[in-house]
Order: sequence, then structure tokens, then C-alpha cells
Amino acid sequence: MGRITTLRPVTRIALGEGARRRADTLAVEEPLEIRIGGAPLAVTMRTPGHDVELAIGFLVSEGVIAHRDDFRSAIHCGGPGTGGAENTYNVLDATLAAGVWLPGADEARRFYTTSSCGVCGKASVDAVRTVSPHDLAVDATEVDAAWIAELPDRLRAGQAAFEKTGGLHAAGLFDAATGEQLVIREDVGRHNAVDKVIGWALQEGRLPLRATVLQVSGRASFELVQKAVMAGIPILSAVSAPSSLAAELAEESGLTLIGFVRGSSMNVYAQEQRVRIDAQARGEVPAREGQAGR
Repeated sequence: MGRITTLRPVTRIALGEGARRRADTLAVEEPLEIRIGGAPLAVTMRTPGHDVELAIGFLVSEGVIAHRDDFRSAIHCGGPGTGGAENTYNVLDATLAAGVWLPGADEARRFYTTSSCGVCGKASVDAVRTVSPHDLAVDATEVDAAWIAELPDRLRAGQAAFEKTGGLHAAGLFDAATGEQLVIREDVGRHNAVDKVIGWALQEGRLPLRATVLQVSGRASFELVQKAVMAGIPILSAVSAPSSLAAELAEESGLTLIGFVRGSSMNVYAQEQRVRIDAQARGEVPAREGQAGR
């Protein structure tokens, strides 16, 4: 749609050099209303683009759908009521398969909250662990720490819009077995970027996302861990810190949670058995000739 970035006049001030007017590129932020069968379900602020993936990923994260066959189609439509209103491409109406559970009014009101600020509390942790259709404990994926250390740079290299704006989060999905970059998505909301990745995966028939690593550009919140668990992703890596509740949910759900992935270091907050460390990374010195190694 060509609405990912926009130009805005700004006053550029440089101390010792004065001020001058110039055009600056900003990341676009607009509301997206997600509807199911014409009924409003959620509103989230997002960067336009890959809206169908965003809606699908949101529905997966909230436990509404879990398989490609659960989703039929989605179309942008007009504003409130759609009675001839201009199509702003900020309303997306999804059609689900027959027999798929449709959220009622109470659930819809809850989604208006979770789409913007996430959920929290022990009850939410228990609900996610119970609702997720994927058991991460059976995923025996292992990765080298040295490979994980490369992912932030690989993610950054794929952030085309960030290069112009400096104001977008990103989420990238990588194949843990081959190292292949599967998909990268950007958005003003870190949770939206992850939803777009998950939505792409469902459309490709890849759920659950066994043997993959989700790399994110910011911190690891409870909500991002929740989304990874619901998509069956075994490893979540972030360049910044996780929250305490995110670490708790990761541990209880069997998700490997890695944070502060910067340069040659990282912190593993949960399920560290999936991260391999070679002798050099452990700081071990090979035994001298004639000495027994340890």
C-alpha cells in the first residue's frame, strides 16, 4: 500500500551549527480494527502492511485458530458500519472456517485491552499454558550460542524500513537446523511484528513452528513469550531484557528464553539445555600434552 513511511517537515537543531528545516522520514502508525464475520474483535495500532498476516497471527496468539484450515479469507473494508464508508484500509474483516470458535462480546472487550498492552498475572500464565495446542517440551531443538549471537545483525540487515525511519521494531524467524532466514517483519509495535511472522507461518502451513528461533529487536515481554508459545516456537531471542513474568512463562511452558544478545554475550533465562556452548566459548583451555583433560 506504500504507507509504511511518510515525510514530515522538522526543524533540525545542531548545537554550534544552528537550525534548519528539512524533511524527515517517519514510520506510519494507524489503527487496525480486526473483525470476524463483520463483528468487531480487536483494535491495535500498527504500521500498515501485511495486515492479513497480522490478523492471523493475533488470532493464533489468542487461541482462536491454530491451523491453516481454520482460516478462510480476509478483506479490507470501509469504516464503522461499512455502509458505503470510504475504504481506509484500516478495517480488516476475516472469515474463519465453519465450526471454529468465535469469540463473544466479553472476549472481544478483552481483546481491545490485550491488543495494546498485553495481559499479565498468574491467571494469564496458567491460561496460556493450558490453552496452547503445542507442547514445547517435546521439541529437542538445540542451537550453538555462537549462531544465536549472529542473529541480531542478520535481523538488522533485513530491516529496510528501519533504515529510513529508525522507529520500527522487527521480528525474524530462523530455521534452527539450516540457519536459513525464513521471514522478517517490521512494525511500530513489537507484538505486531511477531504476529505478522506467525501469520505468515500459518499461511505457509508451518505451524507449529518446531525447530525455529524467533529473534526480536527489542525486549522480551510476557506478550511476546505468549505468542511464541502459542505458535510452537521453541526458542525466543531478544537483544534486550525480558520481564520477570516473561521468564516465568517461558520456564513453565518449555520455551528457551534468551536476552541481552549483544556482541559475543547473552543471558539464557529459561530452558538453557537448548543452547550449546563450545569449549572456546566456555573459556576452557585444551589440556597440555601429557595432562588429562577435564
